[in-house]
Amino acid sequence: MKKLVSGILALALVAGLGVSFATAEEAAPAAGAEAEHATPHYPIHKPKEQDWSFSGPFGKYDKGQLQRGLKVYTEVCSACHSMNLVAFRTLEGLGYSEAQVKAFAANYEVQDGPNSDGEMFTRKAVASDHFPSPYANHEAAAASNNGAAPPDFSLIAKARGITRGFPQFVFDIFTQYQEGGPDYIYSLLTGYDEEKPAHLEVAEGTHFNPYFAGAAALAMAKPISDDQVTYDDGSPQTVDQYAHDVAAFLMWAAEPHLEERKRTGFMVMVFLLIFTGLIYLTKKSVYANKEH
Repeated sequence: MKKLVSGILALALVAGLGVSFATAEEAAPAAGAEAEHATPHYPIHKPKEQDWSFSGPFGKYDKGQLQRGLKVYTEVCSACHSMNLVAFRTLEGLGYSEAQVKAFAANYEVQDGPNSDGEMFTRKAVASDHFPSPYANHEAAAASNNGAAPPDFSLIAKARGITRGFPQFVFDIFTQYQEGGPDYIYSLLTGYDEEKPAHLEVAEGTHFNPYFAGAAALAMAKPISDDQVTYDDGSPQTVDQYAHDVAAFLMWAAEPHLEERKRTGFMVMVFLLIFTGLIYLTKKSVYANKEH
């Protein structure tokens, strides 16, 4: 009887092990397939961190780069994207004279009114006007772009930063990293040529981009190509250079007083250090002869 029970237990053990081994052998490809078809997190690739002249506590804008970025925006991006919060007069911060700003603004037409007859009319823009939208309203913008209205670019460089997880955000406190928006814009503009994974499906009419924060693909097709915009200063006319320049320009548009803010912050830190030293010396002097 004991031998019979032992035999049954042995067969059960072998069968169990056999099942276990078979499951283990099948587990690897099954896990791989599951990971392949799992819901991805966006963006698929983290934005590529770039070197910017305005990074760090002493960073400053490169006026030449900003002017090139304005040209890219004007000749490429402005066909779809507005900058409703940016006035023409602020372009003096890019190194342009007042006369140059007025001449630039005159290239645009804006709606004004009503006139004495109660009707709206169009006129040439002046320095105090804002960049006009290429569309009459949000609904018209969406209708012209397959239901996806192009976002306004006024604050896009501050609104599109990707959250950096632990421990990276800890180091960002000390390095003063605030260039997540420009890094994202640059990566998005240069990410269209990356090959789409075979298992990934994108909706018809959309374009794969692994750096897009909302999905694996977006409605905007690749907006720019080499030699599309002519530079007058001899800078490379490549997608990489265009992406750098327009990302820097959009950062300026979102935060034109960045240099002032950093300068003020540095002076405040110096003042606090000196003030702390004076408080310490005062405490030492006042309580030097006191018994504790």
